[in-house]
Amino acid sequence: MSEPRVYVVDDELAVRRSIGFMLKTASMAVDTFESGEEFLKAAAHLDSGCVLLDVRLAGIDGLAVQEQLRARGIMLPVIIITGHGDVGLAVRAMKAGAVDFIEKPFEKATLLAAIAQAHLHNAGREQLHTLAKAAQARLNVLTPRERDVLEGLVNGQSNKVVAYDLGISPRTVEIHRANLMQKLDVHSLSEALRIAFTARMGAIEGNA
Repeated sequence: MSEPRVYVVDDELAVRRSIGFMLKTASMAVDTFESGEEFLKAAAHLDSGCVLLDVRLAGIDGLAVQEQLRARGIMLPVIIITGHGDVGLAVRAMKAGAVDFIEKPFEKATLLAAIAQAHLHNAGREQLHTLAKAAQARLNVLTPRERDVLEGLVNGQSNKVVAYDLGISPRTVEIHRANLMQKLDVHSLSEALRIAFTARMGAIEGNA
């Protein structure tokens, strides 16, 4: 399995060349971008990987790039590259979802450790996506009314409250509940709820 790519976004040619050389000698695939605008134009079509993003860029800055990625639903993990005195900006970036930050000048080991952390983040995201897709596929066998009942139960409502909200009798809710558990091939309500929560987590992650 090939390593995910590393996307370097920095407006200094010397930095792009230095990082590119460092990563290629570590057998990593690297693509470089000289501006946030150039990177954002390509971002939606990039393969899985992580972003090394300079916090201070000419034009749109690193924090704005990070915000745009999130707004577009592009979930590439971001490592912020920061110069001396920019640590406060790096902390803001971390609070906005960056997985790590490294301060210039940095050692190769520091850079590789940050990238390894980002790749673990990616792997966890991809695993969640796979589990969520499988859970959603199981939920797709349910009728709309059975899904309404399950949604009510996921929200912690009792059979009576679900019945009231849906305008049906508690007995009908019990029937739908039994049917959906049979279709999902589960033996307890907690198993059914776990499937629903897993599918919901995938939807939240995709919309984050």
